[in-house]
Amino acid sequence: MSTGAHMDLEAEPGGVPAAAPPPPADVGNVRKDLFLAYKTLGVVFGGLVTSPLYVFSTMHMSSPTEADFLGIYSIMFWTLTLIGVVKYVGIALNADDHGEGGTFAMYSLLCRHANMGILPSKRVYSAEEQLLHNQSKTTKTPSNLGKFFERSLTARRVLLFMSILGMCMLIGDGVLTPAISVLSAIQGLRAPFPAVTQPVVAFLSAAILIGLFLVQKYGTSKVSFLFSPIMAAWTFTTPMVGIYSIFRYYPGIFKAISPHYIVHFFLKNKKEGWQMLGATVLAITGAEAMFADLGHFSKKAIQIAFLSSVYPSLILTYAGQTACLINHLKDTDQENIGKVFDDAFYKFIPRPVYWPMFVIATLAAIVASQSLISATFSVIKQSVVLDYFPRVKVVHTSDENEGEVYSPETNYILMVLCVGVILGFGGGQAIGNAFGLVVIMVMLITSIMLTLVMIIIWRTPPVLIAAYFVPFVIMEGSYVSAVFTKFTEGGWLPFAISMILALIMFVWYYGRQKKTEYERANKITAERLGELLAKPEVQRVQGLCFFYSNIQDGLTPILGHYIRNMSSLHSVTVFVTLRYLLVPKVDPRQRIAVRRLGPRGVYQCTVQYGYADNLSLKGGDDLAARVVSCLKQHVEAGADGQPSPVSAAEEAADLEAARAAGVVHVRGKMRLYVGDDAGWFDKVMLRFYEFLHSICRSALPALGVPLQQRVEIGMLYKV
Repeated sequence: MSTGAHMDLEAEPGGVPAAAPPPPADVGNVRKDLFLAYKTLGVVFGGLVTSPLYVFSTMHMSSPTEADFLGIYSIMFWTLTLIGVVKYVGIALNADDHGEGGTFAMYSLLCRHANMGILPSKRVYSAEEQLLHNQSKTTKTPSNLGKFFERSLTARRVLLFMSILGMCMLIGDGVLTPAISVLSAIQGLRAPFPAVTQPVVAFLSAAILIGLFLVQKYGTSKVSFLFSPIMAAWTFTTPMVGIYSIFRYYPGIFKAISPHYIVHFFLKNKKEGWQMLGATVLAITGAEAMFADLGHFSKKAIQIAFLSSVYPSLILTYAGQTACLINHLKDTDQENIGKVFDDAFYKFIPRPVYWPMFVIATLAAIVASQSLISATFSVIKQSVVLDYFPRVKVVHTSDENEGEVYSPETNYILMVLCVGVILGFGGGQAIGNAFGLVVIMVMLITSIMLTLVMIIIWRTPPVLIAAYFVPFVIMEGSYVSAVFTKFTEGGWLPFAISMILALIMFVWYYGRQKKTEYERANKITAERLGELLAKPEVQRVQGLCFFYSNIQDGLTPILGHYIRNMSSLHSVTVFVTLRYLLVPKVDPRQRIAVRRLGPRGVYQCTVQYGYADNLSLKGGDDLAARVVSCLKQHVEAGADGQPSPVSAAEEAADLEAARAAGVVHVRGKMRLYVGDDAGWFDKVMLRFYEFLHSICRSALPALGVPLQQRVEIGMLYKV
């Protein structure tokens, strides 16, 4: 809206306090970054630093040699260096959208700078476009590639699909990481107790995960203070064991840093060496969390934590494991040499510290699982508020940390899938086959979208773009090709999960698009509303009504349906539109915007959110009070310049009287009736959409509207 009144929801009474003096010589900022870097160990890097639990155990070679192990370590070293240090720490963390990271953040960034979105609800309203323009930092002329996306609907659909696929793969990560981490940690019981069979290990792992999922509803704030100490203990003890193994078994292990060992490995092993990439890629699993969890920490904190602790820890731990396995080659007969990879992590733990490391490993696996579960909740929440996913219940479990959310439906589906993976696959190698596909597909999608950001937004010189794109796509493409060879051995699982989620998201998008098109074609204008209210049979009843609508530049067709059947409208009616914008957060001063619509007592209100905002306004009565307060400010200021049939004082009195008489929240529920004459595609898509719509949650509970104040009005629309 070009005119209107805005209400500051977080303004403190008594004016603006005096500015505090700046901290001396940035000491405060350095301490804050170091503290945040410490906290990232328990939230961001759980999946990455626990990967030594299962990487070597998922490998298999018929007759490994010392040169083979040196080649494997060289591959892992350069994978961690190029993808972890160069790609994520050096490049991806700079592609944030107002502090938020992940594929959706990059998608929203691209949409804002080049009008590359698809959903009409994200593109057609001037009020939103103005807000997005105000929050955008770039005013450059669109690049040629940006213009191509603006012209091509197919290209925009492909971009949306890539973003959807990245989100779906992250959820697949949330299924597999808890399963493989906890299972690999509990595997440590088998060496000291040979009577403990693999089914027992699987059962214990499943029991631990069930307990973890059952406590999610209480939030993690009460125990999160333990996460960082546990992961810090893991991050610093495993490289110490690694250093011990290096000096004891193979002091010259770091000669494998030379890339010629990689060349020799592939020349010697050919197809078997190429297939081994499907296991070595797990060394970088969890690196995508550095970018996805950017909104919860600062870029500098994540960079400090990775470069100073996580990266050195992994390099030393894998070096120690490799040295230990080379030593085991000497003690293994030729008949059993292929089993040298079995239980690789616990083989390299010295006996005196075996049980302390077992406890630390188990706790670290639980924390890593919690990190991925929380990240999945966060991604689902962002997808819901962007209207790409059916509405599910999202609960904020912490008043201090708005990013800490819980979704009951998502939680129990994840629990069933995780337990099913453990009991169905049984061993870590089969889960590792499935896991690799998830890891590398997310990274390949990130690489492609990063390249688009470089071209369209950063305007990076073509030489530098090619220097990034070519080597990373070749490397990650090689990993993808190797992982797909294990599709039938477990890789189908995350692919199936991703395709099901992608289908749900596409059907939801298609149905919402059809509804939006109908509403825009049949919207009621302010003039038409005046005509309806002028009819003698239509009465104005006392009270305050919030009438929810999906469209901004007009009124929902359900309003005409309501007035014709009820022959009435409340004395004060506010048409409310919830706007979910392609920005992380909306300025609180722009949260609520109002304006008159023409007839007496009829107003329009827009409640605006970003995808990382907390939706709750702490109750329907609180919403009513805030909107009435904003309307009174608007009326007294005469902000929109429209003539009012009554004085400002009388109009303000009408608002208070209507609120005192009672508040009701009316939500129109438009259903799609798919006739026999509809095409087969519409029949399948829209009937599935109606099923999803019938089981998803209403938008009103997200605002905390009391049940006794809700009214739903149905309307059928024939496709």
